[in-house]
Amino acid sequence: MRLITGLLARCFDVTMILAGALVASQIRFDSGPQRGFYLAFVAFAAAFALAVFPALGVYASWRGRSKGALAGQVAFGWLVVQACAMALMFSLHRIDFVSRLWFVYWTGMSGAAMIAGRLITHALLGRVRHAGLNLQQVAVAACGDHCDEILRKMEKSPAAGFRAKALYNLRPNSAISTTSPVQVFGEHAAFARYVREQSIGEVWLALPLTEERAILRLVDEFRNDLINIRFMPDVRALALFEGSMTELLGVPTINLAASPIPPNAMLQKELFDRLFALCTLIAIAPILLACAIAVKLSSRGPVFFRQLRKGADGRVFTIYKFRTMRLHEQKQGVLEQATRDDPRITAVGGFLRRTSLDELPQFFNVLRGDMSVVGPRPHALEHDDLYQNIVSGYIQRYRIKPGITGWAQINGFRGETDRIEKMEGRVAHDLYYLRNWSFGLDVKIIVATVFKGLHHPNAY
Repeated sequence: MRLITGLLARCFDVTMILAGALVASQIRFDSGPQRGFYLAFVAFAAAFALAVFPALGVYASWRGRSKGALAGQVAFGWLVVQACAMALMFSLHRIDFVSRLWFVYWTGMSGAAMIAGRLITHALLGRVRHAGLNLQQVAVAACGDHCDEILRKMEKSPAAGFRAKALYNLRPNSAISTTSPVQVFGEHAAFARYVREQSIGEVWLALPLTEERAILRLVDEFRNDLINIRFMPDVRALALFEGSMTELLGVPTINLAASPIPPNAMLQKELFDRLFALCTLIAIAPILLACAIAVKLSSRGPVFFRQLRKGADGRVFTIYKFRTMRLHEQKQGVLEQATRDDPRITAVGGFLRRTSLDELPQFFNVLRGDMSVVGPRPHALEHDDLYQNIVSGYIQRYRIKPGITGWAQINGFRGETDRIEKMEGRVAHDLYYLRNWSFGLDVKIIVATVFKGLHHPNAY
């Protein structure tokens, strides 16, 4: 069944790519494209999509995945395909023969069609599963609060298609809070017999690490059955983030204190950052020039303000901003944050701060690889030394590259941190971003920054 659905998905994507190119041609050209290489161009993009999409996980199972992650994965994959298609045209010295407007129409329409098709299918599957069809029956072996959490998540996500059918409670004295009709067992043999009689295809072991004997016994019990056995260890007391899995030296490993974003996702984020920064710098070059002239004429001193900040894994780099203050003496080891009506800020600097234009040079930091477009905002080194021992989880913000904008900033946590509560709120939002990162979330933050984040009352 999965083979058939995967084949249908590939056929759908190729159809949407070809259809988008055709519709774009009808809109852009009066009598269709005049050059024969357009067909080869579109064919290359379709073929390359069939190679790139599987590598990026576009055709992985949808069961249990969010719509945002699904749409973001397709959008990223399609942008990578189109970037490679343009790179091919450039290498063949045919880039000037490609209509830019046609290319934009084609990219937008085909991408929107592929995403829309998946979202519609996702919604239809959700309705089917709500109706009790296309379900995956699950038997859960668990105990304590972790058991309640697993059952609760299953009940809150009916569209995922998982239904708890049986529960093996390793602690019969503890109550299980669930509204679903679940057959509860207190004995290993009865639970195993029921799983086989009902042909249940999934067994989830939601057990703490202290239940090693029970885990090994259950794995050994179903070793020769065609049943998916999944281990969901309760590591909440140990892990700083949700314990993701990785493989080191061929050994399955649970990350208790490591970046929650997997390496392949970091690569996607890196590619997007560099491409976005390059396009942005080209687009805003006149604005950068105007800001630089204004800063230079407003007061004596350099155009750029440079300061050391911590990057990914604590590596120190030099951050760039447009200078917004008059030259003044800085006490060694003491950082004076800008305050409202700060006399050190020039008139031009005040405007740049209120509109966040002073942050634009940081796209050079992104291009150099020091920063990301979206991520936790970097703080001065003096702040790092102060807050890492006061605010829980503060230093974990540096598990990834700092960003020009972030989840905390679009939610109002920007500007002066004159109270510890402000820094705690900022850190809480940064850690939320780390736990819930997706390409779709990055796009959402960028759009929110453009429409509501450039000007903020806390920016002064």
